[in-house]
Amino acid sequence: MSTAIDMNARTTRWRKRLDAARVRISGSSGMNTTGRLTRVAGITLEAVGCHVPMGGRCRIENAHGVDLEAEVVGFGDSKLFLMPVGGLQGIVANARVQPIRTASSVRVGDALLGRVIDASGEPLDGKGPICCEDSVPLAGVERNPLQRSPIAEPLDVGIRSINALLSVGRGQRIGLFANSGVGKSVLLGMMTRFTNADVVVVGLIGERGREVQEFIQNNLGAAGLARAVVVAAPADRPPLQRLHGAALATAIAEYFCAKGKRVLLLMDSLTRYAQAQREIGLAIGEPPVTKGFPPSVFARIPHLVERAGTAEHGGGSITGIYTVLTEGDPETDPIADSARAILDGHVVLSRQLAESGCFPAIDIEASISRVMLQVVQESQALHARRFKQLYSVYEKNRDLIAVGAYVAGTNRDLDIAVQHFPALLNFLRQDTQEQVTLADSIEQLKFLCESLAEPNTSDGPR
Repeated sequence: MSTAIDMNARTTRWRKRLDAARVRISGSSGMNTTGRLTRVAGITLEAVGCHVPMGGRCRIENAHGVDLEAEVVGFGDSKLFLMPVGGLQGIVANARVQPIRTASSVRVGDALLGRVIDASGEPLDGKGPICCEDSVPLAGVERNPLQRSPIAEPLDVGIRSINALLSVGRGQRIGLFANSGVGKSVLLGMMTRFTNADVVVVGLIGERGREVQEFIQNNLGAAGLARAVVVAAPADRPPLQRLHGAALATAIAEYFCAKGKRVLLLMDSLTRYAQAQREIGLAIGEPPVTKGFPPSVFARIPHLVERAGTAEHGGGSITGIYTVLTEGDPETDPIADSARAILDGHVVLSRQLAESGCFPAIDIEASISRVMLQVVQESQALHARRFKQLYSVYEKNRDLIAVGAYVAGTNRDLDIAVQHFPALLNFLRQDTQEQVTLADSIEQLKFLCESLAEPNTSDGPR
């Protein structure tokens, strides 16, 4: 009898263990199966034998005893395509690939203010570890567009020409289109210091490593850094880190926005972000459909940009400024064209103006703010329209004026533009250490437009 009782007790215990095992298995995502590395091609790793979802992480054994972390970026048949987070040194054939449970979230908090971090959230400034208790998803949370509050409040960026002629609204996404060497970084530094925002998040993505230090010391300064978070992922970092750097900067901006803060997000540059995705897409076999760019690039850009904007009614806002490099023809550049379509406006920097000594070298004719009429008074809109009209008519007749072929008195607007063009050009100029508030910008524009007198045509041909 006792033997039967013991057998029943054992059976009960084993059944409980089996039930517990079933619960653990049913709750498992199947990520604990170990695989092996079969191929390394360029920056792409191929593994078999393990099942990991897109965006999941794996740990790969290294011959030097330091494991390498990689992220799943695609799969085909029974193969996983992984992209390394770091370098590939020490990787050997048939290395063990161990899936790991790494949540795609980042640690955030007020401790980030005044710090410079890399794409993984680790400090680069040598000021010690960063202790943050909150966490947010790296990829953000999809929001209902109907729950966003409308853009109705202007943002003071401290730049006279932008405040008066290209007024930016809180929560607007605007592109800064520029070639190299026209003062893009200096203008970004001015906006970082002068903009009326609670928090500034700067993402330096894919730029030269030396420019990170120069931007922080020369353009941002100690005062600007105090209320800023800088995320740096230079050009020598793997493409996955450059993508993560942009996503991390946006996630940090979302965190402060959720706390009701008015956030300025500066991303330099959107072009390097797209190039990083192109490297990944081409490496895993995506077809280059538009001037060497695979389709995933044009899906990534709007997903990143749409994370900025206004929050729900009564919440904070993220005003996004994204730089776009236009080394070739901006009209045929697919990244510039895609950015122009998805953003709420664009500020174009002109090499011709930069070479003539005009800073900031903003091409007023080619620039536009699509929300300006929503956030300014009608009088300012009329003055801005008048300024642009006179500036444009002068530029269209610049060659005739230069050779003396234009005869005064044939075009009233052109006569006024010729007489007052130095004043128009001087309005666009601003010293790098000079801050012009929104109220002062509007007042100076009003004074300039009201001072445009009837042209003096008594001097004959000009």
